[in-house]
Parts: sequence; structure tokens; C-alpha cells
Amino acid sequence: MNRGPVKHSRPDGKSFVEKAIDAHGSPLPDWLGELAQLADSNDLGVAGARIGYSRSAVSQIISGKYPGDLGRVEQMVRGALMALTVECPVLGEIGRDQCLTEQKEPFRATSRHRAQLFHACKTCPQRRK
Repeated sequence: MNRGPVKHSRPDGKSFVEKAIDAHGSPLPDWLGELAQLADSNDLGVAGARIGYSRSAVSQIISGKYPGDLGRVEQMVRGALMALTVECPVLGEIGRDQCLTEQKEPFRATSRHRAQLFHACKTCPQRRK
């Protein structure tokens, strides 16, 4: 009885690292290699969850078709998977991925902590423009 595709199988038989090399050339940037290896060892959903992107976005990034900001993706991968840290004036030493996530949060007057972060992020040298 056919119950659908085998889990973690790909129709073309290529690994995500091989797909990344085909799309971006060799040698791969270190951050892209880390992302592709994580996708190979787990799956796209796990890789996406670790860096804060959807599985389809991770697939597009690996295949070289992502229309968004690759610089931000690189920083998210470096923070989440490669332990890149930055010094936050409010939180102290945090991962670069957490820094980028905090920058996207809106101002909330109901939380003193959130308000401090919002104002600190506006003048922080780590801020992405």
C-alpha cells in the first residue's frame, strides 16, 4: 500500500548542501553551509524555526531564489547557529539573532523593559537600517 512519500526524501535525491552549491557556487559562505547542513540533518522546518524563518523561506535561501534581505538572514544564522553575540545596552551579551528580533518589536508602554529596549535599539550601533 502506498502511503505517500518517504519522510525526509527529496525527489531529485540531492542534499541541501548540494543544492546550495549548485545555486551559490563553491565554496559556500560559512553561514549558508551551516544552514544547509542543519536542513540536511533535520529538515527545512527545524532549520527555519531555529533562525525565525518559514520552511519555504529556508528552501528559497538555499536554492538562491530568496527575494528578501540576505544580510539579515546571514546575521540570524550567525546568531542562532554560529554563536555570534553582540553587547546590548539593556540585556547585556545576547545572540545576534535575538538582537535582530528585539529590534523588530514595537513600542509597548505597558512594559518598562520593552520601552527601554525600544529606545536603546534606536541608537544602538548594532541596529540594522
